[in-house]
Amino acid sequence: MRSPEALVERFREDGLKVTPQRQAVFSALHGDLTHPTAEIIWDRVRLQMPTVSRRTVYQVLNDLVSLGEVLVVAVDNGPTRFDPNVSLHDHFVCSICASVIDVDSDERSNVASHQTTLSDFPGFEVESVEVVFRGKCSSCASLPPASSKQHDTNTRQK
Repeated sequence: MRSPEALVERFREDGLKVTPQRQAVFSALHGDLTHPTAEIIWDRVRLQMPTVSRRTVYQVLNDLVSLGEVLVVAVDNGPTRFDPNVSLHDHFVCSICASVIDVDSDERSNVASHQTTLSDFPGFEVESVEVVFRGKCSSCASLPPASSKQHDTNTRQK
């Protein structure tokens, strides 16, 4: 994702109004590698603008996605997460604390490795591939088995 200042210029170039609410969302998301949900971003923006609506935050996020400035990360049945890292990469999802971590990938090998599985479907063209690794993050993997349930409960409540 570009810097908040660069996003202001991008919105102006595309004929979109630049409001204080939009700027607050840009700032709340910029550089965040935790893949926050819209609710988390809304909570952050409300610290600066207590009256900002949830709908406004969702609309700004949708605008950012439409412009290709933010990626949507859907993890199972959980809430949609937003990723300001728009470079090609995969994700690792922790089965205990549900954290999402970027994993570098190579576009050529990623698409090529999945081409063969689509050979059974003539006429299909692969445009993109999303790979999600699942397991325990280093923090959760280092916990004793009895502690992981407590860690899971504490992390999800935050």
